[in-house]
Amino acid sequence: LKFRLAGYPRKHNEGRVEVFYNDEWGTICDDDFTLANAQVLCRHLGFVTATGWAHSAKYGKGVGRIWLDNVNCAGGEKSIGDCKHRGWGNSDCSHEEDAGVICKDERIPGFKDSNVIEVRKLLARVGRWCHSRSRRAGCWQPCRGTAQPGLTGGATAKAAAGRTDDDTAAAGRTSGLLSPCRLFTERQQLNYRLHSVSCTGTEVHLSMCAFEFYHGNASAACSAGMPAVVSCMPGPLFSTGSAHKKKQRQQQQGQPRLRLKGGAKVGEGRVEVLKSSEWGTICDDRWNLLSASVVCRELGFGSAKEALTGARMGQGTGPIHLNEVQCLGTEKSLWSCPFKNITQEDCKHTEDAAVRCNIPYMGYETLIRLSGGRSRFEGRVEVAVGAGDGDQPRWGLVCGEGWGTLEAMVACRQLGLGFANHGLQETWYWDASNVTEMVLSGVKCAGHEMSLTHCQHHGTSLSCRNTGTRFAAGVICSETASDLLLHAPLVQETAYIEDRPLHMLYCAAEENCLSSSARLANWPYGHRRLLRFSSQIHNNGRADFRPKAGRHSWVWHECH
Repeated sequence: LKFRLAGYPRKHNEGRVEVFYNDEWGTICDDDFTLANAQVLCRHLGFVTATGWAHSAKYGKGVGRIWLDNVNCAGGEKSIGDCKHRGWGNSDCSHEEDAGVICKDERIPGFKDSNVIEVRKLLARVGRWCHSRSRRAGCWQPCRGTAQPGLTGGATAKAAAGRTDDDTAAAGRTSGLLSPCRLFTERQQLNYRLHSVSCTGTEVHLSMCAFEFYHGNASAACSAGMPAVVSCMPGPLFSTGSAHKKKQRQQQQGQPRLRLKGGAKVGEGRVEVLKSSEWGTICDDRWNLLSASVVCRELGFGSAKEALTGARMGQGTGPIHLNEVQCLGTEKSLWSCPFKNITQEDCKHTEDAAVRCNIPYMGYETLIRLSGGRSRFEGRVEVAVGAGDGDQPRWGLVCGEGWGTLEAMVACRQLGLGFANHGLQETWYWDASNVTEMVLSGVKCAGHEMSLTHCQHHGTSLSCRNTGTRFAAGVICSETASDLLLHAPLVQETAYIEDRPLHMLYCAAEENCLSSSARLANWPYGHRRLLRFSSQIHNNGRADFRPKAGRHSWVWHECH
């Protein structure tokens, strides 16, 4: 059985359920539909669970057969075919009763998708690698779990003796920061699994290189060789003093023509390109891991671990510049890849392409934590200082003075908790920790930093007017965020001046909608000159916009 989500308007994790049965796509009737049915279907589609379902063709009426009716699942079934139903093709419904599902936006680890590489299963399969003496004899062995394929990337590699540069480059592009490794071959019993590993150097993952398995007695294998070792160095974005180097490089290269937007973490986001002095997006037709890896490497990261379609990182604005990008993987820039120029009819922003890149493991999340919050997404910020040279870190608070949304964005990114909802300057209500000392003050971030220590701060010269725990900085993070955008052209097109009589403006005056000089006017005679316009605000983000004030506290005015 094959399944897909269809319909409009919808997000990538919701839609009308369509099932491919007997060589024909069809729908499911909403009669007796339950959340348990939706959970089974969402797992079919690669999502961890369902958060809801929709009836009465909410996502539009389907076409073709209505394959299932009166479906009744317990929720634990492996297939929708295992649930009770009236039989395939036996239905008394019309397409006005097509069922839909809303799945949780979290993928099942290892779910097979052509645009996602799931590396955990590969690790169990591969183990240690070896190649024969005919290709510079040497065998590869992971060192304390660091040199295994599938760890995060963004590194440039140095070839160790006994391997080709291409093999090492492929490993380095995929992997991240690797610790130096000493092999005590005389003390260990080495079990080799792979040999004759042959990479071209353009692969997005080591598993895509050619290799051969050892069969039979693995401990006796590779008798003519020895374990191969890979040594990696961080790419320019992740090396020490990277901020200064990055600034120098940008000054040398001029304005970049490629960027990622809308992602909560480093190395992920909607792909945007600069063309004719205007930023625009890429349509997801034929978007795959090879093209995504070219983007990741051009931006200084490792290869791509996901090529995302369907505006998974939010919808962009402005033009859609490119379509059907088809990279070979050897290109140094996305602009070297074949692509089609777009016409307005070809694509919509609901088809914006995005990437998730491999990045090196920097350990930044071990230097920050939250305390006192109601969930792991909120709390008072505590940072570790003096953790170098094997010393035990000393945890302390961050001064809340000047702390705002930009600083909270960096803290949430460092914690791996997504976007910042709020940056809080007072956290007396989260007083649940025994950490009371302020260790960081004057924090001022631009918003793109990977760690709070990369932001400007006072260093060891602590300067905080209110040093009590009440005034420590706090954050509330969120996995997704709304992204409100004012339709500026509409404001310009509809703006006009109106002279309005005062007797028609009593309500506006009561709500302080008029300027202060209106109080001195000779009411109800005379008039006020008003600037009037229409406004339209779009939410291009990945979460609903929820104002702080609940609906119960809204005040309605007829004159508006």
